[in-house]
Amino acid sequence: MGVAIRTAGEGDRELVVRLLDAAFQDDLVSGWVFPGAEHRRTTHPKLMAAFADIVRAEGRIDVTEDGTACALWLSIPAEERDHDDEGPARLRAAVDPENERIELIARLTDGIHPVGRAHAYLWMIATAPERQGEGYGTALINAALGRCDREGLPAYLEATSGRSRKLYERLGFELKGQPLDLPDGPRMWPMWREPRG
Repeated sequence: MGVAIRTAGEGDRELVVRLLDAAFQDDLVSGWVFPGAEHRRTTHPKLMAAFADIVRAEGRIDVTEDGTACALWLSIPAEERDHDDEGPARLRAAVDPENERIELIARLTDGIHPVGRAHAYLWMIATAPERQGEGYGTALINAALGRCDREGLPAYLEATSGRSRKLYERLGFELKGQPLDLPDGPRMWPMWREPRG
């Protein structure tokens, strides 16, 4: 399947937010962060917008040319990262101040994130729900993994479902450390892929 992919520009913000919101509305982790369906419907887009803005400022967003899918990547340096201990609290305050789970998930995923080696971090990937299963996500990931391989850079992500975990395994990712069990919530799997020669 030939999928044209480009780097998102300024004018793609709303497209990216819509894709993330639609793709993750029914995700188990999003359901844990926003347990009420109506609250999730109205507040979840604000969190996806915050994520898109962070990655646009600090990383790279790839989108399919037809606007069907997007992937958010951050470049993580080898040296010890400067931890912004207030970042999760600021995110919570900006999105949903009464929702402690926004801050908690940021701290928990940061706690399992590998340190000591530079790598590409797939923060999120989203395909429009009506187009899922057609290979758009795989195309986006393969394009980024090709860059990683050329640069000799490993890649990291957290799978949020058994289905996505299987996809990532097919693409060469392996479990890295112990799964993260969210308190009274779903499991997330940290996964790592070494570059290929």
